This record gives sequence, structure tokens and C-alpha cells, in this order.
Amino acid sequence: MTIRPPARRRALLLAACAACVPSLAQADAYPARPVTFIVPWPAGSTSDGLMRALVQVASRQLGQPIVVDNKPGASGMLGVNAIASARPDGYTIGQIPLSVTRFAQLGTLKIDPRKDLTPIARVAGLTFGIVVRPDSPFKTMQELLAYAKANPGKLTYGSAGMGNQTHIGMEIIEQATSVKFTHVPYKGGNEATMGLLGGQVDMVADSSGWAPMVLQGKLRLLTVWGEQRLKRFPDVPTMQELGYSVRIAAPGGVAGPAGIPADVSAKLAEAFKAATLSPEFQAAVDKFDMPVMYQGPADYRKYLEQSYAEETLLIQRLNLREILK
Repeated sequence: MTIRPPARRRALLLAACAACVPSLAQADAYPARPVTFIVPWPAGSTSDGLMRALVQVASRQLGQPIVVDNKPGASGMLGVNAIASARPDGYTIGQIPLSVTRFAQLGTLKIDPRKDLTPIARVAGLTFGIVVRPDSPFKTMQELLAYAKANPGKLTYGSAGMGNQTHIGMEIIEQATSVKFTHVPYKGGNEATMGLLGGQVDMVADSSGWAPMVLQGKLRLLTVWGEQRLKRFPDVPTMQELGYSVRIAAPGGVAGPAGIPADVSAKLAEAFKAATLSPEFQAAVDKFDMPVMYQGPADYRKYLEQSYAEETLLIQRLNLREILK
């Protein structure tokens, strides 16, 4: 004969058993409140706009709001550090620029992106190029390079910061073309563009936040750094077409701090896969001539590891430690 405890006692026993497995209850509940998404760039920047379009779709997938928190500075590394040092519960994640694999080796970022992050999704690649004002005497990149060769260091360019992908891209171009520019770092691409429009620099190297102004005739695009010309700017040559071995892209992604529970990170990965491949996000990247470059968590981790190894060689080749002193 089975002896059953009184109903009140049974209820207490069940409650005690549930308390013994809080991880299961938490996993089922996630997300139970809004998620914070750190964008390591200023509000209004190209990356900020893209990430806001991305999280809008991801929030619908998760069933909770995703609140964007802009933390610009140190070429994006202040925000990345905030992501890596957050509590690993899935409620603080953010955008990871590819340059983390460089800054981690240069000492600007005090984490190892191969170990201290939980990759969620690689999202999209940036399109880079060089722009000048409409009244610039340089109508083509060839004209600009010819002047730069004859006048070393006289031409100035703005970038989104020291060690940023745009700065590194210009260092690569200087080596490939045997010219010398003077670098003027800003806190972001928007500030660099304002500096260009205000006459503080002769040109700006930036991701494709310049596209609307080029279409409006407020800036002139001289060259792009990708493998092929852009659909909206078919008359603008790539650096490869000009005869230089320069191909530069910077696929970025989404990650959280290391240690996020597997079931929680799986929910995030599913939500951001759907968001990255959504028509809404495709429309957002099309505005800046950027390709969607989705990778899931495992492939994104491998990509970060590969990029880390490639950056080790790039740092040595460009002597970046000396340049960034």
C-alpha cells in the first residue's frame, strides 16, 4: 500500500525540489526582462543605425525589448570591455568589431577575444572607402596619390581612431602606394566626416557612412577597398583596379561575456540568426552597400581565432606597436 503525504506537505516537497534546480527554471524564463545591447560607437553612426535595425528584429524573436546602450571610445574598445566584463547571464551583450583581435594584442583591450567572449553571430561586413569634399582639387584617387608622392605628409586624413580598421587600412595603402599621409584620429566616423566638411582634414577614410552624402553631392568618393565596385557607385574603382594589392573588410558580430549558459546563448543565437537574415536587416545594410556575412556561434568563434592569428602577422608587418606608441 502506498502512503501519500498530506497535500500541504506534498506542495512543500515539490517547491523544495524546484528550488534545487534553479537553472532549469531560469532557462525556461529567459529572457524575463529587457536585454541591454552595447554599441561601442556613437549614437547616429553607421554601426549604431545597423545595430538598432538588427536588435529591433531580434527583440521580437526573444519576446523582450533590447535596449541599445552606446559606449564609444578607444576605437570601440571601451564598449567591448564593458561587454566582456558584464555578468554572464545573457542580459548584457553587444556588437563586436573585428578590430578586437588587433587591440587585444596591442594592449588597448585587456581581454582575449578567443576566451573572454561568447560568440553569438557574425553579422555583416563593412565597406570602406576614401572621400573628399566636392571642392577638393582631387577628382580621382590617382590624382591624390600623385600629389601625395610629391608632397610627403602634406595631405591629412581623418579616421575613426588610432588602430581602427580605417587607420590600419590607410597604413596598408601607404605601404602599397609608397606615399605618406598625416593621420588625424577622431572618436568616430561621424566626427571625422564633420572634420572633413569643416576643412580640418583633406580626406576621410571610413566605412560607408559617407554613402548618403556622396549621393547628395556633399562628398566625393575616390575609391573603395573591397573586392568589387559598389552597385550604387559603379564609376568608383577599387584599390585593386588601380593596381594595388589592397582588399580590406571588417566583418563584425554580436557576442556576450564568457560563461553565458549554453541554453541562454542558444536562444540568443537563434534570435540573432533570424534577425541577421531578415528582410529588415538586409534593407538596412543595403543602405550602406554592406554585405550580410552571417555565421553561427561555432563558425564565428573560429573566424575570431583565425583573425587573431592574421592580426599577429599584420602587427609585425606594419610595425603597429611603434606607430601606436
